Amino acid sequence: MQLKIMPKKKCLSAGRVPLILFLCQMISALEVPLDLVQPPTITQQSPKDYIIDPRENIVIQCEAKGKPPPSFSWTRNGTHFDIDKDPLVTMNSGSGTLVINIMIEGKAETYEGVYQCTARNERGAAISNNIVVRPSRSPLWTKEKLEPIALQNGQSLVLPCRPPIGLPPPIIFWMDNSFQRLPQSERVSQGLNGDLYFSNVLPEDTREDYICYARFNHTQTIQQKQPISVKVVSVDELNDTIAANLSDTEFYGAKSSRERPPTFLTPEGNASNKEELRGNVLSLECIAEGLPTPLIYWAKEDGILPTNRTFYRNFKKTLQIIHVSEADSGNYRCIAKNALGVIHHTISVTVKAAPYWIMAPKNLVLSPGEDGTLTCRANGNPKPRINWLTNGVPIEIAPDDPSRKIDGDTIIFSNVQERSSAVYQCNASNEYGYLLANAFVNVLAEPPRILTSANTLYQVIANRPALLDCAFFGSPLPTIEWFKGAKGSALHEDIYVFHENGTLEIPVAQKDSIGTYTCVARNKLGIAKNEVHLEIKDPTRIIKQPEYAVVQRGGTVSFECKVKHDHTLIPTVTWLKNNSELPNDGRFTIDKDHLVVDDVNDDDGGTYTCVANTTLDNVSASAVLSVVDVPNAPFDLELTNHLDKSVQLSWTPGEDNNSPITKFIIEYEDVMHEMGLWHHQSEVSGTQTTAQLELSPYVNYSFRVVAVNSIGRSLPSHPSEQYLTKAAEPDKNPTAVEGLGSEPDNLVITWKPLNGFECNGPGLQYKVSWRQKDGDDEWTSVVVANVSKYIVSGTPTFVPYLIKVQALNDMGFAPEPAVVMGHSGEDLPMVAPGNVRVSVVNSTLAEVHWDPVPLKSIRGHLQGYRIYYWKAQSSSKRSRRHIEKKILTFQGSKTHGMLPGLEPFSHYAVNVRVVNGKGEGPASPDRVFNTPEGVPSAPSSLKIVNPTLDSLTLEWDPPSHPNGILTEYTLKYQPINSTHELGPLVDLKIPANKTRWTLKNLNFSTRYKFYFYAQTSVGSGSQITEEAVTTVDEGKMAMASRQVDIATQGWFIGLMCAVALLILILLIVCFIRRNKGGKYPVKEKEDAHADPEIQPMKEDDGTFGEYSDAEDHKPLKKGSRTPSDRTVKKEDSDDSLVDYGEGVNGQFNEDGSFIGQYSGKKEKEPTEGNESSEAPSPVNAMNSFV
Repeated sequence: MQLKIMPKKKCLSAGRVPLILFLCQMISALEVPLDLVQPPTITQQSPKDYIIDPRENIVIQCEAKGKPPPSFSWTRNGTHFDIDKDPLVTMNSGSGTLVINIMIEGKAETYEGVYQCTARNERGAAISNNIVVRPSRSPLWTKEKLEPIALQNGQSLVLPCRPPIGLPPPIIFWMDNSFQRLPQSERVSQGLNGDLYFSNVLPEDTREDYICYARFNHTQTIQQKQPISVKVVSVDELNDTIAANLSDTEFYGAKSSRERPPTFLTPEGNASNKEELRGNVLSLECIAEGLPTPLIYWAKEDGILPTNRTFYRNFKKTLQIIHVSEADSGNYRCIAKNALGVIHHTISVTVKAAPYWIMAPKNLVLSPGEDGTLTCRANGNPKPRINWLTNGVPIEIAPDDPSRKIDGDTIIFSNVQERSSAVYQCNASNEYGYLLANAFVNVLAEPPRILTSANTLYQVIANRPALLDCAFFGSPLPTIEWFKGAKGSALHEDIYVFHENGTLEIPVAQKDSIGTYTCVARNKLGIAKNEVHLEIKDPTRIIKQPEYAVVQRGGTVSFECKVKHDHTLIPTVTWLKNNSELPNDGRFTIDKDHLVVDDVNDDDGGTYTCVANTTLDNVSASAVLSVVDVPNAPFDLELTNHLDKSVQLSWTPGEDNNSPITKFIIEYEDVMHEMGLWHHQSEVSGTQTTAQLELSPYVNYSFRVVAVNSIGRSLPSHPSEQYLTKAAEPDKNPTAVEGLGSEPDNLVITWKPLNGFECNGPGLQYKVSWRQKDGDDEWTSVVVANVSKYIVSGTPTFVPYLIKVQALNDMGFAPEPAVVMGHSGEDLPMVAPGNVRVSVVNSTLAEVHWDPVPLKSIRGHLQGYRIYYWKAQSSSKRSRRHIEKKILTFQGSKTHGMLPGLEPFSHYAVNVRVVNGKGEGPASPDRVFNTPEGVPSAPSSLKIVNPTLDSLTLEWDPPSHPNGILTEYTLKYQPINSTHELGPLVDLKIPANKTRWTLKNLNFSTRYKFYFYAQTSVGSGSQITEEAVTTVDEGKMAMASRQVDIATQGWFIGLMCAVALLILILLIVCFIRRNKGGKYPVKEKEDAHADPEIQPMKEDDGTFGEYSDAEDHKPLKKGSRTPSDRTVKKEDSDDSLVDYGEGVNGQFNEDGSFIGQYSGKKEKEPTEGNESSEAPSPVNAMNSFV
């Protein structure tokens, strides 16, 4: 089976007309099978105008086919060419091609002439075109003496080339002795005739080697003209040159060297004519001279230039229109223009046409008795003449044939017989050329035959046209029918298209089109059939297309192209860049569905196309890669418009690297004062390339420019030239002027000096002036060097002064400075606050009041008042321990403050001092006060000793801070059973003088929870907790021992071990769960039975605590841990001054709220709080199960 693949999809219209026309052309070219008798047909021949290389053998082609095979003969210049008489001429076997062997002897010129080939057999004769054979020529330049040319700067000049006439015409170009092409421009260019035109000359045009070269492509030779010397001189030099070389120098002096309007160098005059043949390239030229150089413009009168066929060459001096037609005839105007004038030239274009085919005659196959026609239609300008020949003889003198009739460009055949077979020639000619076509009439009687190979397999992409061939031959012309399937009926034109050449077209092939199709050809002489097969394939699709990408230079980009295709087809994926192959660069890698480009550079930008090809179709998708980067640095910085305080800076932007420049940043360097340090000057938009810069006096400026785009900043440009501005007096004074005394008898005046950029000139100094604010003294002034401080001595203590500091330099003074106020130095306050009073608010808080100190006695800036207070002690204690004083500072003029964190039931002393910038004044007389009782802290410790079967002994230490007189202790306890449930609560009062107590009549082997706290007349203090277990009953232990003695069997021992192991696993699981934060079960019972007045409180928010195993299996969330000696340490807490103040300088607000803090060191006391015993040991836990 032969596989035939449908052509890939072309860009055709949706309709079928273009396809039908294409197939009709196939019909006209349908050939008679070579095994059938037929007249000759010329298949190959040399061109009409045949230019040969004289250095090689001459080969004149003439190939033909026919049945029987044709014989060949030649004519030369209209007469028979007897090749047997010329030993140099041979004819190829089975062919009419002539070979003339001039390589051994002979000359090509001998065989110039017009040749024509005739191919003949018994059915007719076909003839070739008239083949004009001419050898190529590349003659040398004629010897000539070229005089040097001297002309004045600005004049026009034409250097003639005048190449020798060659065959074919040579290609002209101008070069120098080094074989370098001479540069051309709007001013200097080469004309179509090869001459070199100068619209005006410049001194750089002076040279001695203007050389015109002629390249003859056919013979691959280049001929060279003698060099031309040109010297461009000034008027004075020109006069000297003329005088010295008048005899041997050509002088171009007709045109003035001054500026002048344009005139045309070519073509001459105001109008000219141009004739061109249809289909050629129309070239129109206008070259003008003038100063300044004229520019050329083109227009067509009464029409527009064709958009897609018009091109400008030679700096718009040449207008070219390709594929010219009669519609391009008309008047074309070229315009030359410069600043001094405009001129026009009109070229009238006429388009002629050599003959061209409208309908060339085609071979005609008829059966005996049939009718037919041969038509020969051609057009041209002028209209061509049509001449008919038969078998190479003009039809007028050919043997008569009754079956034919000539009607102008048509020959009509009727009732043809076998003798009517012949070859007819149609010749269409006018003055510009001719056309010759052979067409035979072959009279045959032949049954149908199908030329398409049997069982051809066609593969087509779904939803595209399918064309199933059925090339056939027969005479008379057979009729064609198509069938689908083994027993299918004839196909009809409702969904199919039947072409005259037998092809079946399925306009939209789909999956149901798959199958076997049968073509049947019939005529009166017989029938023929052929089967072909059609397969439909899924189209190839790109399901993931590459996407537009923007990548910074040096980055990596990846394009994805995922293809879906028919599983029976194997696609190949190719990547293109700008429709060309990818660069051969290791940075480009293709990995399955991706194209990756590493280290992207500017050249990588462009359009990347993914092309997926199969044998049946191809698809493509493209994406654009834009390579971006920060801009290139600006360059060519230039300073203009130099003024005293401004200058204009201009620059040329660098490449924006595909990201538009948004702004330019201008920076300056003060070379005189801060070399190497660049400052921001200004910014301008990205469209500006100039900026007017405001400058300061006496600065040696250098500028640079930085370009900014969306990617970032460019490198700075190279610095501009330096520009030193003129000196001037300062235009500003120093800032941050202050007046503060460092000693009671001085005034220190300080300021922030001007920097070098602000000094505006040499010799920077400062004029410092001062006087008392409240006096009538005159200003005292002193001029100091470029410093930042001046000290005035001998001033009264803490007196207000008016101060000013003015800058000056060698050019003058700055503007009058602003006056600021300062003070001379402070001294310690002289008196203490009076009438100090203390009001006790509660057991831990007191309020202090005092009278303010007069301002004059403060002798400085009032900082505030400082309160010293301390706890008074007996004389015996004072000798043993240093008295710790606490300090609170209250800012400003406050006359009262709060003393927090006092200890209840204590004796305190307090005094007050005023504070200024120098320090503290004397202290006020001490005032004493007492704080009332408060609730005590928790007992310092609690431990259980001497546990027995039914009793427990408790020992404790009194509270470390009783905060009053203890009245009694309260002990509460309750049992905890094996399930951690709390039993009834027992409340017991104990005298205050006791530190030991024994509880009796307790249950044996029982855990108890104890809550213990002290009381004063004010109320109960914080509690401390503990747990303990009474001892085990010895009688029960003996019973257990006897049971163990009885259980001596192995099975019993194993059973008990298993039970013990199970219990151990359960205990481990229980402890693990408790360690993860489970609540102690006692908590619920404690909430239900404990005394609400003594429930432990959370330290954070005052809510009731809970039992938890969060730390070390503690049964309570808050409390103390019991050490191994069963001693419980109390955790005390006092009010902290951190809640009220800020360290040594803690303060109160105006409303009396405390914002101060302690000063000095305070002993750390145990923190009060809820305490609990530690979690029970595993032994005790086991006891709870008993």
